[in-house]
Amino acid sequence: MKHTPWWRDAVCYQIYVRSFADADGDGLGDLLGIHSRLSYLSQLGIDAVWLTPFYPSPQHDNGYDVADFRDVDGRFGSLHDFDSMLASAHDLGIRVIVDIVPNHTSTEHAWFKEALVADPGSPARNRYLFSGGTGRAGSRPPNNWRSVFGGPAWSRVKDGHWYLHLFDSSQPDLNWRNKEVRDEYESVLRFWLDRGVDGFRIDVAHSLYKEEGLPRAARQDTLATPYYDQPEVHSVYRRWNQVLKEYDGDRMAIAEAWVADPEAMARYIRPDELQQSFNFHWLQTPWSAAAFRRVITETLKAVEPVGASATWVLSNHDVVREVTRYGGGDLGVARSRAATLTMLALPGSSYIYQGAELGLPEVDVPARARQDPVWFRGGGVGRDGCRVPIPWSGSESPYGFGPDGAQPWLPQPSSWRELSVEAQDHRSGSTLDFFRRALAMRRAISGALGQRLRLPKSPPGVLVIERDRGFTCVLNCGRRPVRLVRLANSMGIPGQTFGDLLISSGDDAAVSDGLLPPDTAAWFKTGATVVRSHSHRLPGSTSRNRDGRG
Repeated sequence: MKHTPWWRDAVCYQIYVRSFADADGDGLGDLLGIHSRLSYLSQLGIDAVWLTPFYPSPQHDNGYDVADFRDVDGRFGSLHDFDSMLASAHDLGIRVIVDIVPNHTSTEHAWFKEALVADPGSPARNRYLFSGGTGRAGSRPPNNWRSVFGGPAWSRVKDGHWYLHLFDSSQPDLNWRNKEVRDEYESVLRFWLDRGVDGFRIDVAHSLYKEEGLPRAARQDTLATPYYDQPEVHSVYRRWNQVLKEYDGDRMAIAEAWVADPEAMARYIRPDELQQSFNFHWLQTPWSAAAFRRVITETLKAVEPVGASATWVLSNHDVVREVTRYGGGDLGVARSRAATLTMLALPGSSYIYQGAELGLPEVDVPARARQDPVWFRGGGVGRDGCRVPIPWSGSESPYGFGPDGAQPWLPQPSSWRELSVEAQDHRSGSTLDFFRRALAMRRAISGALGQRLRLPKSPPGVLVIERDRGFTCVLNCGRRPVRLVRLANSMGIPGQTFGDLLISSGDDAAVSDGLLPPDTAAWFKTGATVVRSHSHRLPGSTSRNRDGRG
């Protein structure tokens, strides 16, 4: 029987560490907080968690400005806390993916401190991208590149030279043409693999290499720039592929690669490179059956030649939450649930951002409370609205996020009392109840479905997804209910039925009666039998050496 790696069809839950659970009452989420909520995640039914950076950092960009890649920031705990959390996650069958940030370091990193006192052209400076300026006495930046966060992508140091930072000025870009940089990151990978992590999420995986000579950018409002998706970046991931193969347990890495099209995305998941790459084209798709169909078709067409599977995602810590993107209020919740059920019906893996299972909307964070460098650099309102700590219990902030009423680092709205885990836990039909049922159903049937998919012709506003062994997902993006018998008849389905209803994102009773309401998705299976989900405890030790010994 052919071996299928665990990550190929996994459901992964993203934990934004600062905003998940606060164990020590300082207003920030931490590793002990995550540890205390692992049973919740197990009951939710996910296969893995991805943790955002918890490394030592001055926190100018909420941990993505890393000062030391081999330790834990004291605000989040200790290496012992990490090891304990990892072991408990593995005992529950939950794999753990950690963030790695290879494009840049913090200005507090030992390398950059050394570079600042070193001479221009020195080996210490060559780890980063320093350059002389232009204009009179080099008083202007080396080129016209702009920071993703707003403003110029260059800052000047005391000796007159400039350093590149595609993000905040506290995040200097590394020079990946330098062998010392490449070797250092392979060492960092091994440090965490030796501790037992199951994989890595690679921050801005498409930006490591910049075009030789750092040429002027013709346009910077597209993904076709001299600092995105350069061909040399793939040599890094071919080497990382070999590092991962040194370890047992199907270790993996997933790219955060914002690229122009599915074909460019697929280049990151060729057989000798990474295992996954986020399909951001799915996240960016408007509420439209035709648009969803187009993205599914283009994505599967792109990944098939490289023998990879797709990785679907609807939200993360950098984008507006899907409830708000899809219209807000009850409409946004209905559409987000339908889009989630449709995503879970597709072959490949799915990533869920914390709070999606509660139907959390984007928060309008008051200007005085914002902390995102995007806001401070004039790049827009920023990303704080999707990062507000999630509500666990109680009727007012901090909603059980931390002990003794300690207020979280971002303010929570009073309207969240109805959205907490406690409020939804035993409420039939709640969004939390829907997620638990959907993930349990997916686990029960996914092993029998295979990777093949068909998108038969359907009426405007309706998307039909067919997979092997009689499984069908129907999504209604239109404004009127769809009569399922009439739909099946128009598609020439034998017996004029899609099969037994497994689950819907809305009113199961209505769907059972033959009507699929607007903004609703449903799963059907011919001859359906619900298989009990089995225990998925991970075998063996949580920490292994590279030779596979415990």
